[in-house]
Amino acid sequence: MRETIAALIRELKPLDASWKWTRAENLHITLKFLGEISIQGFDEIVAALTEVPFEQSLTLCFRGLGFFPNDRRPRVLWVGIEGPPGLLNLARNVEDSLTGVGVERDDRAFTPHLTLARSKEGRVAPQLRETLTICSGRNLGTVVASAFHLVRSDLKSTGAEYTTLASFPCRQGTE
Repeated sequence: MRETIAALIRELKPLDASWKWTRAENLHITLKFLGEISIQGFDEIVAALTEVPFEQSLTLCFRGLGFFPNDRRPRVLWVGIEGPPGLLNLARNVEDSLTGVGVERDDRAFTPHLTLARSKEGRVAPQLRETLTICSGRNLGTVVASAFHLVRSDLKSTGAEYTTLASFPCRQGTE
């Protein structure tokens, strides 16, 4: 799956150099962004996430392309993710568990996606926009998610570097 998305990025990247493109190894779905956490807070967060109900693996379909916040002010180019209700339940349960240990609740609703690229200018080259229109309904495949992870992001001059700090597998088989 990661290679399929990487191939899409390689196809789109030459069409607009003003965007900062995600490296394939950094592709991920964010269930909840935590920001800075203390060492003491880390243990509480791990304990809370261990208790999150996650009983079945989730089959996720990667399909469609779009922009956040919208087509007129594009800042993030994304691939959409269609998943079972269990994906939204997992995100909600993560949110609820972390709120219980003092992590601030998100104002925005969870929108499952993979970030392909970011733009500071909010402009899209005509060639990229045209290709996105053609590719907008492309089915990029499916993956079965059988765990979620607590990941640290370190911003470096070469881009973000991610380190998995803890993993939380589902407690049963696939959906």
